[in-house]
Amino acid sequence: MEDTLRRLRAAHQPIPVPLELPSHEALVDVEEELLLPIPREMRRFLMEASDIVTGSLEPVTAADPHAHTHLSEVAATAWSRGVPRYLLPLCEVNSNYYCVDPDGEVVYWRDGDLTDETWDDVWQWASEVWLES
Repeated sequence: MEDTLRRLRAAHQPIPVPLELPSHEALVDVEEELLLPIPREMRRFLMEASDIVTGSLEPVTAADPHAHTHLSEVAATAWSRGVPRYLLPLCEVNSNYYCVDPDGEVVYWRDGDLTDETWDDVWQWASEVWLES
């Protein structure tokens, strides 16, 4: 995890209006909106890496409820498109979703169904997918 976070920070592309990291309270608010707990490593990812901009993918954020990447908004859209309610979207790509299951594993939902593509956790996904985008 530390190596992946270091690599993400090194690849960060500054933007005119930087993203902010959420507070613990902001994550509690998101969980209350979702009516689901955020898995431990996804919570850590949001608190330590959701201000990073790199590559072509835009993972979810949790600090600004008006952002198009805000977890609550992305989840509502994903669920309305058929993503199973127990999955939390991590990143939307062309109406397909990388999602985190309750155990913290990342799965890929594409064209209305789960695929066989999985990653052990958000950090492995960040290393193998996000940093390579």
